[in-house]
Amino acid sequence: MWLRSFVVASLLQLSLAELAHAAGPFGSVNVGNWIGGAFSNDETGAFSHCAATTPYASGVILVVSQNAAGTWSMAFASPGYHFNKGENAAIDVTFDGQEQARLYATAYQSNMLTAIMPVNVVRTFQKASLMVATSGRTVLNFDLASTGPVIAALANCVTRVKADGLSKASDFTKGAAKPAATADKQGAPPASKPGREAKSSSGFGTGFVVSANGHIVTNNHVIDGCSDLNGNLTGEAAMVLRVVSSDANNDLALLQAPSTATFKEFARIRDRPFRSGDSVVAIGFPYHGLLTSDFTVTTGIVSSLSGMRNDSRFLQISAPVQPGNSGGPLFDTSGQIVGVVTAKIPVLRIAAATGTIPENINFAIKTGALRDFLDNSVVPYQTAEPKGELKTTEIAGNARAYTMLISCTGTEQADAKK
Repeated sequence: MWLRSFVVASLLQLSLAELAHAAGPFGSVNVGNWIGGAFSNDETGAFSHCAATTPYASGVILVVSQNAAGTWSMAFASPGYHFNKGENAAIDVTFDGQEQARLYATAYQSNMLTAIMPVNVVRTFQKASLMVATSGRTVLNFDLASTGPVIAALANCVTRVKADGLSKASDFTKGAAKPAATADKQGAPPASKPGREAKSSSGFGTGFVVSANGHIVTNNHVIDGCSDLNGNLTGEAAMVLRVVSSDANNDLALLQAPSTATFKEFARIRDRPFRSGDSVVAIGFPYHGLLTSDFTVTTGIVSSLSGMRNDSRFLQISAPVQPGNSGGPLFDTSGQIVGVVTAKIPVLRIAAATGTIPENINFAIKTGALRDFLDNSVVPYQTAEPKGELKTTEIAGNARAYTMLISCTGTEQADAKK
């Protein structure tokens, strides 16, 4: 009985907004050993989050949640935990012995650590059978039975409560489809109504050549689910590309141009440390089809050497980026690669959570993760030390020879399965 009481208490405590109180559950999520439902903020009565939890023999309770703003989280709770409120911890998670991610957790309650789950981690968690979580010397194993259906039920819970209100909450496992947890394709049109035959859909991103052999780097979310991939330099004919390897955890993908394609120039990766405040240049193809067919160039600085929740794989940059910039090169002032543009902060979600609109907060994957990825893929890339400062026009001019528009063709049905 004590265990069930603690499980319910864990569900009530969980809230990314750090609410002091929560009421619920409203409706139900019952999948295997997972239980949960919808919860409200006791102080305002407003819908707060949908959560489900399951206990393990280790004494740890695993809690998964999606809040009203659409943000996913994972929490580790136990009556044996005694954290100081506000204490932080890095938790490394490995799924099925392959996919890895680092989560940054905070103790909003003394007996629980809560971490934001990025979209790619949610997707992997949903499909995995086993998760190993490591923090310091602590190693815990979690059998992930029924995680696919429970993620779908929680997403259904949030959608239905936002549409119908808490008063109509019911069994959220009924009618639950796969959650919309995947990143939108850059420039992809909205899906049509279900029940029709599969229709073609397309999306766009950016990539850049990193070897004379025609290896091209882009983001994994740019190519995920694509049945056909094409790439073209500005003003040149498109060529068919194939996927060589991908890394969903670090949002990187490696493509290969046809053997008939030749590249006299390709990007070099900076071989010296970078600092906060250093200037950067981002190049890509934002809103392709709506704006210019040529690439666009934006400038800014490195605002921070870490991303969301102190994620050390990323740089925070002030250079403006838009949908379509994903996978594009980020240069220093000598024209060397210092990152791969990957995302902009979710403005609407942050505004809903804080009441303010963030500005000039974008992210790029650091060259450390990029080089590890290329090494594992056995790519003969080159590094270079920064020598002298180039004008932005010179950097853009040089990049024209190896910066590509990446075009993806898939189906709406395929997108729905991701």
